[in-house]
Amino acid sequence: MSERDDEDDLLGRPPSDRPSAQEGASGEQDEELIAVDAAHDAEAEALSESDQAILDGAQQDLVAEMRDRAARAEAELVNFRNRVERDRQANREAAIAEVLRALLPALDDLDRAEAHGDLPEGSPMGMIAAKLRTGLERFGLTSFGAAGDPFDPALHEALFQQPTPGAQSQTVLEVVEAGYRFGDRVVRPAKVAVAVPAE
Repeated sequence: MSERDDEDDLLGRPPSDRPSAQEGASGEQDEELIAVDAAHDAEAEALSESDQAILDGAQQDLVAEMRDRAARAEAELVNFRNRVERDRQANREAAIAEVLRALLPALDDLDRAEAHGDLPEGSPMGMIAAKLRTGLERFGLTSFGAAGDPFDPALHEALFQQPTPGAQSQTVLEVVEAGYRFGDRVVRPAKVAVAVPAE
């Protein structure tokens, strides 16, 4: 009789409940398999945590990239709107300038008639001329050019030069046709005679 049998007898276990040597070895193998499975599960959890960290980093990068794209798209849209508005304003001004340029010969004729006394104040033609000038000024058309102004090639078209005693620099001696400006745009330079210093 073995020591285990003695132990079982003392504990009062029947012989059928006594574990055999084979069952004991199988139990040890089961414990080893459970330990291996636990190690595999822990390793799988560690891998999934690292994978999760990679996924979180990729998600943050993707969110940052999408925000950057959205900000760029918004900036491009604002720039596009500003460009369209500038182009629209420039086209409007160019169209108005063309209409005003077409009316300049009529204004020149009215100026000549007024200089000859053909447009007395209060006459029907005088009133029409005044209304036409007022209407064009409302659109921003202004005239420039007067005798004594310094000659500026950007504003004046010199028809001829006149040596003038006492002239220190080139100045406007006489305005043949007034110049006109629409806002900052010169619609037509003033046609002038230029006084230059006499030699």
